[in-house]
Amino acid sequence: MMQQLSELDRLPPREPLDGGALALRLDHTLLRPDARVLDIELLCEEALEWNVRAVCVQPRHIRRVVNRLESSGVRPCSVIGFPHGATYASVRVQEALAALDDGAEELDMVIPLGALRDREYRVVESEIRAVVEAAQGTALVKVILETACLDAEEIQLACRLSEAAGAAFVKTSTGYGTRGASVADVKLMRRVVGDRLGVKASGGIRDLATARLMLEAGASRLGTSSTVAILRACTA
Repeated sequence: MMQQLSELDRLPPREPLDGGALALRLDHTLLRPDARVLDIELLCEEALEWNVRAVCVQPRHIRRVVNRLESSGVRPCSVIGFPHGATYASVRVQEALAALDDGAEELDMVIPLGALRDREYRVVESEIRAVVEAAQGTALVKVILETACLDAEEIQLACRLSEAAGAAFVKTSTGYGTRGASVADVKLMRRVVGDRLGVKASGGIRDLATARLMLEAGASRLGTSSTVAILRACTA
């Protein structure tokens, strides 16, 4: 069953956004493995100040983020199977369940990339579906494709498998690949999923010009660690 999305999550903006509207398209992100508690607390303070859509962190930080964002409307988001997507399927599900128990409202899971490239499409779909079913009614699932590792045909297949498995979004990148999002990736992903799924661009989005390019290409959500700089530029 497909996860239900608001128009804000599902569709790219129809026109350039002001600072407040742009903030609602941003996932304020800190995924460095060496991030400290102070870094996470600052991340949350910035998210609250700018009223962004979500805060995206490693699973070990989710409970702290949930407590800090309580009743704010900013969504706590945990990555799953990050950054390689190469763990056991059962471990990915348990990681998702633990993040949900800690209060995560969104899960950004890395696709089983090797299985996709080996054309094990049933495996790919079933592993995505297992996380979607674990999150059903509780959290949105975004599937990270790591587009830098895929050709155009594989990107299209990954989008179709994600949709068939019931995911809410397809997402370009972990930020740990050989490159981040590209306009071509986003356009292709949007063309495949139409207006049925959200498209999240992430990786390498460090300034307002790049953010706008990704939204114009069809992204409905952006993941960035440069949130404050982008929004300051937008409101200057």
